[in-house]
Amino acid sequence: MKPGIFIDGEHGTTGLQIRERLATRDDINILSLAMEDRRDAEKRREMLGSCDVAILCLPDDAAIEAVQLIEETGNEKCTVIDTSTAHRTHPDWAFGFAELDKEQASKIKNSKRISNPGCYSTGAIALLKPLIETGIMAADCPVTINAVSGYTGGGKQLIAQMEDASHEDHIETSFHLYAMTMQHKHVPEIMQRSGLDKRPLFMPSVARFAQGMLVSIPIHLEQLSYASVATVRGALEVHYEGCEFVSVASADEVAAAATVKPEDYANRDDMKLWVFGDDESGYVNLVAQLDNLGKGASGAAVQNLNLVLS
Repeated sequence: MKPGIFIDGEHGTTGLQIRERLATRDDINILSLAMEDRRDAEKRREMLGSCDVAILCLPDDAAIEAVQLIEETGNEKCTVIDTSTAHRTHPDWAFGFAELDKEQASKIKNSKRISNPGCYSTGAIALLKPLIETGIMAADCPVTINAVSGYTGGGKQLIAQMEDASHEDHIETSFHLYAMTMQHKHVPEIMQRSGLDKRPLFMPSVARFAQGMLVSIPIHLEQLSYASVATVRGALEVHYEGCEFVSVASADEVAAAATVKPEDYANRDDMKLWVFGDDESGYVNLVAQLDNLGKGASGAAVQNLNLVLS
């Protein structure tokens, strides 16, 4: 019997893209609520109580409630993949970044509770984890993370503000910073999953393109141990060797790159890591290039689903 997959919140931005990615698959059975039934508590409870995998595309409070409903129905077979922030630092949930280390894919495959990383977090953790793990970067290193995302990362309200000139809160600017207090909800998972002890300065921004993301971390080489640009790139290459969804730009690719554009990774489920820098000047700039709705959300959820079903 084909496993039943219920996307709770399938009519939201992340849910719609997950649904699209699964639409042509014949190895699963998609369980779906009609648009008019999505707020029907009893029908939703029935879905959560009968599915084999629940992919939660919900706000934090609703995601927590969904897990409680699954447990109340006694649906012990159900694996939960939660795309919200609610469980990303929970010790009993597997963190859904399979490339975190050599054991993480197995942890995801064998877990009933999986928390998808945030989009910014995916890029930041991918860059920081190998350096901290190898001792090239100290856990208490002062880190600044600059990032820009396509506006679809803000959900339907921001999409409407960006795309609809008649919207009462229409945003006309082409670029803006936000989370000015630097207390963004992704920071705790970035710290926990990368190994940082010192809270990073994280400054996210949104630009007027739909999908794509750049996460950049500029570092002075003197802040790192036994480090050169080649050493830093080498640590990333070793960590991600053989990974399907994460690659590291070669030195030749870096030398040839006049620009790195977030839109170039729109509608892709993989991520590319870049190491720019100059030993003589003593600096390095680490850059993650991904789709905020691909490897940063929906694509990652499907990757985790595939691990669960494998």
